[in-house]
Amino acid sequence: MASGVAVSDDCVTKYQELKLGKALRYITYKITDDLKEIVVDQVAQSNTSWDDFVATLPKGDCRYAVYDFEYTADDGGKRNKILFILWSPEGAKVKPKMLYTSSKDGIRKKLVGIGTEIQATGFDEVDHAAVTEKVLRK
Repeated sequence: MASGVAVSDDCVTKYQELKLGKALRYITYKITDDLKEIVVDQVAQSNTSWDDFVATLPKGDCRYAVYDFEYTADDGGKRNKILFILWSPEGAKVKPKMLYTSSKDGIRKKLVGIGTEIQATGFDEVDHAAVTEKVLRK
């Protein structure tokens, strides 16, 4: 990792629960206060909505997230795609933004099977319609 921030084994364990077990809807991850490790921040059960997820994103701090996103494909069928989200809001300080960006590859490479990656700096970029459009283009 370019930043030197390690990824906790629990991050991958929880991701596998989301990916294979379908018991979780999303997981958020954060970098610890000592800036040494990426850890699980929050998990949500499979009945949690996209709006509930977006409401958990902090306005002034960064996060990583994976979300089991359900959408309607062009053929009308229901599909799911696992999203990886780098949340780096405009209100966050520069140092955390740089650290989250430089540490992203470390966690991203450990989470095998991501369908779409989203980098968001504001709530307009995590609007359900905008995310659905991005998923459909992939």
